[in-house]
Amino acid sequence: MTTDQKAASTPTSRSAANASRSRRRGWVMFLRDVLVIVLVAVLVSFLVKTFVVRSFYIPSGSMENTLLVNDRILVDEITPRFGTYDRGDVVVFRDPGGWLPPSTDTPRSPIVEGIDWALSLVGLSAPDSEDHLIKRIIGTPGDHVVCCNAIGQITVNGVPIDETSYLKLPAGETRASADPFDIVVPADRLWVLGDNRYRSKDSRYNTDQPGKGFVPIENVVGRAFLITWPFNRFGPIDFHHDVFAGVPDPASEPAAR
Repeated sequence: MTTDQKAASTPTSRSAANASRSRRRGWVMFLRDVLVIVLVAVLVSFLVKTFVVRSFYIPSGSMENTLLVNDRILVDEITPRFGTYDRGDVVVFRDPGGWLPPSTDTPRSPIVEGIDWALSLVGLSAPDSEDHLIKRIIGTPGDHVVCCNAIGQITVNGVPIDETSYLKLPAGETRASADPFDIVVPADRLWVLGDNRYRSKDSRYNTDQPGKGFVPIENVVGRAFLITWPFNRFGPIDFHHDVFAGVPDPASEPAAR
């Protein structure tokens, strides 16, 4: 090969090498950008899940037919920080103590645990759903809640409430509860019942526990507001605030317990 030929081939080789390096740099930058986008998305999802909304699934039938087994729901976590709860709200809360039986979950492999943990960070999994409960608020602090009047209705502060719009009762049954009760809700506590009233282990059935059946407001994770799955049930959760519209405020300040 002559000197002229070598000189002519050198720029071409350099151009090819430069092009190859440029392509590699392009892929590296592309992968870097994708990684940054994924990390930002995970961070945003984590912050939303931690401070704004959280996903749960329904493990039991205690809230039928408002919520069905295996429904996926979103829970508003802002209310516990900045707002208050109203009668009729459907809330998710941590076990006040003794409401749930001891866990009998079978051990899972570290890989499955890791995947579930990663999905929970972005709200795609809810591994602690069975450690929480979901019920409807019937009594707020200071309320006098009694069951039942002559036609089987619960009264709140002396006013009967008509719960037929959301209660699931056994065929031929009209009483809102098979078990009578007469309570005054203490300060910073809630009295909660399931909509599937005859198949719900709620406040009525936990009066022998340390919390006397009341749920500390600090145990409330948030207010359930949306069914996200299955798609044919997608939509807002009805709080039925109209049922409680005629209930007056408590006659006196609730006593702390």
